[in-house]
Amino acid sequence: MAMIVQRRRAVSVNPLKSSAPLGAALAYLGIEKGVPLFHGAQGCTSFALVLSVRHFKEAIPFQTTAMDEVATVLGSATNLEEALLTVVRRMKPGFVGIATTALVETRGEDSAGDLRLILARNAELADTKIVLASTPDYTGALEDGWASATRAIIENLVEPWSPAIRSFQQINVLPGVHQTPADIDALREIIESFGFYPVILPDISYSLDGHAAENWTATALGGTPLSEISNMARAVHTIAIGEHMRAPADTLGALTGVPVTVFPTLTGLEPSDRLVSLLARLSLKPVPGRLRRQRAQLVDAMLDGHFHFGGRKVAIAADPDLLFSLSQFFVGMGAKIVTAVASTGTGRHLKSVPAETVIVGDLTDLEDGAAAAEADLLVTHSHGRQAEERLGIPLFRVGFPIFDRLGVAHEETVGYRGTRSLIFRVANQLMSENHHAKEEDFRTAIPAVLSSMEEGRHVGGSFANH
Repeated sequence: MAMIVQRRRAVSVNPLKSSAPLGAALAYLGIEKGVPLFHGAQGCTSFALVLSVRHFKEAIPFQTTAMDEVATVLGSATNLEEALLTVVRRMKPGFVGIATTALVETRGEDSAGDLRLILARNAELADTKIVLASTPDYTGALEDGWASATRAIIENLVEPWSPAIRSFQQINVLPGVHQTPADIDALREIIESFGFYPVILPDISYSLDGHAAENWTATALGGTPLSEISNMARAVHTIAIGEHMRAPADTLGALTGVPVTVFPTLTGLEPSDRLVSLLARLSLKPVPGRLRRQRAQLVDAMLDGHFHFGGRKVAIAADPDLLFSLSQFFVGMGAKIVTAVASTGTGRHLKSVPAETVIVGDLTDLEDGAAAAEADLLVTHSHGRQAEERLGIPLFRVGFPIFDRLGVAHEETVGYRGTRSLIFRVANQLMSENHHAKEEDFRTAIPAVLSSMEEGRHVGGSFANH
């Protein structure tokens, strides 16, 4: 069991975590015709927008209530009302998700009460679904905001179970914020292969997958339809991924009566087996041949890859669920976690991370720990590139944001196929670094050898003659 160490610093020089409001906004982008609205100053939205655009390389429709000094002192209800009316009139969204920021939360405003009054006196907002999640920047990180927004959507939009609701072959899926659009597509394929219809909330597999649309739209391009959200009580089971999605899953279960299974991770052979076994049991169908073949391919990839993972010292910094998932993956492949850094201490299973210590800190802790342990690989997002340069240790990019690589949205990490892909990507990077290191050693050695030969020739040594 890992020991949790909470770092206390006056300032974070190289931050690891992204804010909770950003996590909520990303979840809102997973709703069809959705528009995220940051309730705070313009700077809060601008920073989140820059990170999101750089990561996804897409147009991101973030909006803001644009609080100024007057609103900060006297109250921001007017800003919230004007922003909602402007967004609805100009963008014609089907859904608006509000994420509160530290500015509003620190002042102690009753944003939920303000929203109720605004909706009561503005009939033109009646046709738009509007949800508010409390996501102060000073509490939690990306995972917490994503989970809070998902829970708010469930509480406000899902119809509770009633005797009139018929059960369909439907599976609810609550993915974590660390799932890529490609991961969600892969989960959809696995579930559909057993004859189920998956309803995924939030679903960024179409809105943030990087495709060229035929027509421009001001709102999210894709996402979970509102009609499917309201009918989540029809499902036979709910699958949630990551401990940060346990609270939304429990809320959905209590509201609909649908049984819930929370998977801490879906990366790796055993977690993938558990998912497939659950779907086979629920469907009363045999495992499709395609999945059996993918499992055999994963086992072969593990055999091929373990030569390159075995004994490697890995330093990881990520949000709690991603940290847990990746650390389990690396240890399962024979590597050792020498440094584990979590962005926040809210993760319920940080003690289960296979490392001696889990530090709740930033990328400075990652760099210091990796240097002290002489790590072979750094694993974090793109802000770890400075540590890579200073330490000379290769960086494998994961999480959010990744802005110096293309195709992030299309990389899979879940299921048999995703785990196989992850093994190959990591192993190839390790092999590439070893090749470059050996080549550099060889080039350095050539002048020394030639110098020795020349020296032997001058003194008549036998080395020159050979």
